[in-house]
Amino acid sequence: MPNPRDAIIQDLNQKLEQFFGSGKTVEQIEPGASAEAPFIGTTGHHNKLRAQRDKIAPKVRGLVEEGKTVSEVASVLKMHIKRVQLICRENAIKFVDAR
Repeated sequence: MPNPRDAIIQDLNQKLEQFFGSGKTVEQIEPGASAEAPFIGTTGHHNKLRAQRDKIAPKVRGLVEEGKTVSEVASVLKMHIKRVQLICRENAIKFVDAR
């Protein structure tokens, strides 16, 4: 009985020869040009989460303007530091240097 791996390789080589033998060429497709999968952040679930974060953003901005640090804002709002940082990144909120 022939090795199945060899049969697959031989079949693939035949198909490659047919493709290039008929004058076709390889095309380079830009990253992100495929419409087969959604981009990260474009699903309905992500949009819902973003809307929730946008509702919290004014509170975060107010606390930052008071001079609070990331950890202080997170503890006041009872959320994880990473979420506070994400809200700040999405809404261009900058923390003051604590120097």
